[in-house]
Amino acid sequence: MTRRSCAIYATGIVCAHLLIVGIALLVAQVFQTLVQNRLKKEITLTEGSRVFDTWKNPPPPVYMQYFFFNVSNPDEFMAGKKAVVTQVGPYTYREYRPRENVTFMENGSMVSAFSPKTFVFRPDLSVGDPEVDVVTTVNIPAVAVMNKVKDSFWMSTLVSGMMRTTKAGIFMTRPVHEILWGFKDPLLSKIHKMKPEIEEYFGLMYMKNGSLDDHFVLHTGEKDYMDYTKIFSWNGKSELKWWTSNQSNMINGTDGSTFHPLLKRDERLYIFSSDLCRSIHVSFVKDVEVKGIPAYRFAPPRDVLASPEENPANAGFCVPAGNCLGTGVIKVSVCRKDAPVVISFPHFYLADKKYAEGVDGMSPNQEDHQTYLDLNPKTGIPVRASKRAQINIILNKIGSFLITKNLNETIFPVVFINETVVIDNASAAKLRKLLLISMLMSNFPLLIIAIGAIMLLIFIVLMVRARRKKTTTKDDTAYTPVSYKQEDPSEISQYGNIKNGSNITMSQLPSEKS
Repeated sequence: MTRRSCAIYATGIVCAHLLIVGIALLVAQVFQTLVQNRLKKEITLTEGSRVFDTWKNPPPPVYMQYFFFNVSNPDEFMAGKKAVVTQVGPYTYREYRPRENVTFMENGSMVSAFSPKTFVFRPDLSVGDPEVDVVTTVNIPAVAVMNKVKDSFWMSTLVSGMMRTTKAGIFMTRPVHEILWGFKDPLLSKIHKMKPEIEEYFGLMYMKNGSLDDHFVLHTGEKDYMDYTKIFSWNGKSELKWWTSNQSNMINGTDGSTFHPLLKRDERLYIFSSDLCRSIHVSFVKDVEVKGIPAYRFAPPRDVLASPEENPANAGFCVPAGNCLGTGVIKVSVCRKDAPVVISFPHFYLADKKYAEGVDGMSPNQEDHQTYLDLNPKTGIPVRASKRAQINIILNKIGSFLITKNLNETIFPVVFINETVVIDNASAAKLRKLLLISMLMSNFPLLIIAIGAIMLLIFIVLMVRARRKKTTTKDDTAYTPVSYKQEDPSEISQYGNIKNGSNITMSQLPSEKS
């Protein structure tokens, strides 16, 4: 066997081994499993892990936008007509949300932390100055007090007198800054003198700028990657006490800022929202891409805030039991000091039409009003998100207060909140690099198969060329048959008629001649 033949057969053997090994690794998913195990180990809340520092001090900027609904016709509404509102905003604040007092528990399987939020006004992203711009909206303190005392004739009479003295009505006109961050309310101040436990200041975000309100104990994911950052307890509670069913009182999922790696499209992800006083779920919507990073978009479906008729599981959110609103709204008075507060998506998106039609100025649409999360499925990291909610107040007739005698029951919009985040460029570059390395490692068997396929082509070419050369050599060394033709008479020698061969004759010896 020649060296050339040895080289050809060696190529064939190597090719076969590469194809066999590559296909075997691909079928067994060896490298995919290695990559997944590595991600499970790295994406845990442990000192020195790849995600711990970014969880403790999130680098992407978070912005909180407030859109108020300014009431154009308060007097007409009090007379029984439909309210007309105009959306005013945004008033934008940069939100800083580091984790503080981080302490590991249960041998590192859990971590305790406070989640304070600090807000800094961004005039360049706002429509005006919140300390100058005024808005006419529902007088939430007055309406809350009226609903609190409505079952007591004496207390209702007392509060009615206080409202006349302080000139408090169903609506108030105040600067945006006061409505958000707090002001000393005249009616609450009078009540505070009688009941010191009643706070005399009111604001939608009163005492929430920099305060340590939310304390979480989370699973680190060290024992099970599926439990990564799932909430074990919130403010010392492992379950809620507000609602009327065990399922409704469960604290499920994460706080919405982190999720476990290796997400699937058919998963239902759970988020606990302290603003909603409950857990909700989000479902896969579509594939998207953010700054070159692939992501799955998850969003709350209609059944999250559906009425019990549409989704019986929501019956537990009716307090008292059986006292339910329609689809798209949830009454959260139980966790808002009995104030008639209702939460919905902005402009009553995904809600029954009657709520949007009950107030002029509502125009619900998916693009502006849908809450969504864009999550990288490999790591579970949010690359873009928008949490949108609307605070409403129930306004209706209260028999013990004549001021309400002409009111038609209305879920009245006060403010729509849009909390947004997009991954910053530096974090996006790091994530793209991580995903590239992960992809290369996961697809290493395909590289082996590709090399094996190339060598297979080379082997085939060499074999074809060798076969052709062998055929040519045989043709060059074959015998050619003798061609018989008639001899030329001129070529007949004097010794005989045969040109080729021996011509033997007998000549006379000398002795014989004599």
